[in-house]
Amino acid sequence: MSELLLRVRGLQVEFDQRAAVRDFSFDLHAGETLGLVGESGSGKSTVARAILRLVGSNRGSAQWHGEELLTSAPKRMRALRRDLQIVFQNPLASLNPRMRIADAIAEPLAIFEPSLAAQARAERVNAMLERVGLNPDMGGRYPHEFSGGQCQRVGIARAMILNPKLLICDEPVSSLDVSIQGQIVNLLADLQAEYGTAMFFISHNLAVVRYLSRRIMVIYMGRCIESAARDELFDKPLHPYSAALLAAAEAVPFGAKPATAPHPPGPPSAQQPPAQPAFGCAYRDRCGYSIAACETIEPPLTEVSPGHFAACHRSREFCDAARVS
Repeated sequence: MSELLLRVRGLQVEFDQRAAVRDFSFDLHAGETLGLVGESGSGKSTVARAILRLVGSNRGSAQWHGEELLTSAPKRMRALRRDLQIVFQNPLASLNPRMRIADAIAEPLAIFEPSLAAQARAERVNAMLERVGLNPDMGGRYPHEFSGGQCQRVGIARAMILNPKLLICDEPVSSLDVSIQGQIVNLLADLQAEYGTAMFFISHNLAVVRYLSRRIMVIYMGRCIESAARDELFDKPLHPYSAALLAAAEAVPFGAKPATAPHPPGPPSAQQPPAQPAFGCAYRDRCGYSIAACETIEPPLTEVSPGHFAACHRSREFCDAARVS
């Protein structure tokens, strides 16, 4: 097992006294990619932003190399951000429209390496522009002069210029054309292999997450309801919501075919998600497999098989059924 970088335990984030993230826990190790999938509004981005202190959290812990992020003093948190970088969903909105892209990429160097000479800084910026597939001559242009895919390459260059240990990708390709998505995903994979950066990759696109991730977590209404190694999750989902997501995935890019997800017959309900119930399983009203216990008892996230966790009262039954099939 590689070095443990980030340990999150019991993270909870509330907006207007409503929990957007509930009891969220995971570990992230050096060099690995951990995927987080779920439908829009499930709390994916809130998890990432809470870890980076871009939104406040109500309780829980997020330890970076054993050091608590959620209660760190502002000055210390600013120093830690050198190793904790993020690529946002909207590439154009994440860039200052009045700042040339070379200056935007150089800004982290000016903050964290102020003693670096101007010439050396410019050389680092030009090298990074080339690395993400942009001509260094473009450095004098402004964000509005670039396409969405080019702006996202700038955002990636800005995040990677400091060689961070963790790159959080918050839906980095969802606003891009399909033809560009594959280019950006391949770029991220290449950069990770080159720099050894760990990635926390957030998306509702299962195909992209499957291509990049070693482990995958599934989030529903702010809570992790399944977590497993990539192939284990795709081959044997143990939560009906995960099975529904897999069934809804139409195709996987780069020539691969989606895996068949064995689960008990009868698709889960496709109705819109309800408000968070006061007790019981949050998914019960959409689920085709609910039982009496689902009405009153919230299922804990339990290790059903080695490394495979699910929060479903029937997960062991589904696991046995998948073994037989």
